[in-house]
Amino acid sequence: MRPIIPNLKIIVPSFGSSFSISNHEKSNNDHNNQWHYHPEIELVYLSTGSGKRQVGNHLSYFHDGDLILIGSNLPHCGFNSEETDHSRETVIQMKPDFLGDHFFDVAEMANIKNLFNKAKQGILFGDRIKKTVGPQIEALSTLDPLARLLGILTILNEPELSNDSTILNAEEFTIETQMKDNDRMSLVYNYVKDHFQENIALEEVASLVSMTVPSFCRYFKKTSNKTFTKFVNDYRLVHASKLLAEKQINIAEISHESGFNNLGHFNKSFKDFTGKSASQYRQELRLVMR
Repeated sequence: MRPIIPNLKIIVPSFGSSFSISNHEKSNNDHNNQWHYHPEIELVYLSTGSGKRQVGNHLSYFHDGDLILIGSNLPHCGFNSEETDHSRETVIQMKPDFLGDHFFDVAEMANIKNLFNKAKQGILFGDRIKKTVGPQIEALSTLDPLARLLGILTILNEPELSNDSTILNAEEFTIETQMKDNDRMSLVYNYVKDHFQENIALEEVASLVSMTVPSFCRYFKKTSNKTFTKFVNDYRLVHASKLLAEKQINIAEISHESGFNNLGHFNKSFKDFTGKSASQYRQELRLVMR
């Protein structure tokens, strides 16, 4: 088996700035599409489009753009991959102490400090705040360095960031794992990402991280708070959600393309996962998107 190298992403601040800001077009669809982590806090804004979001233990499908804040060393996959359809994303990355050891301890920075603490679990922002601050985020790269710094602080200090948001990972999920665990989970998550449409044998994945099957199952459950089988199943169901929204193919084809060999098992799993049948999910999503 060809090994998949885990990613510790090295972030370099933009010229003249204490943090990094970059824009990625749809054609640059290999940006961070592997499971990776970095000490920088990451703010990602997608103006349009749809795809799968994978942050920590959280797996879901998004459409009509996205705005998300990812905490330091919180493993995630980039949203701009060959399976993700959107036109443009802006990514801002900053170390938690990018303005000095005690800058965020002053009273005026209380909102931002609180936001950074919540970001350890990953934060998804709602449509209202996305529409408010999204254009401001896109405009940052056009400003001079000082205006850019004041702009990001103004955006992060927006009170609605906390009011119009959802925490993606439960508090009991251990975000800051040891580097050895991060490397192991990177290998496993990347492998699932690349092979979820195939039959994934436990023996194969266990050998990938040099463990026996029982040891791997215990390790994965302890690290991720779910069994490996459930993680793979959830990944397939999120992919099915994307296909239901974006492709005009029948349910049986969606089941097959998502890695399910049995249509009955897919239908039951999808309803357990979303609370709706696949056909109902597709109908309701079409009404929302209209």
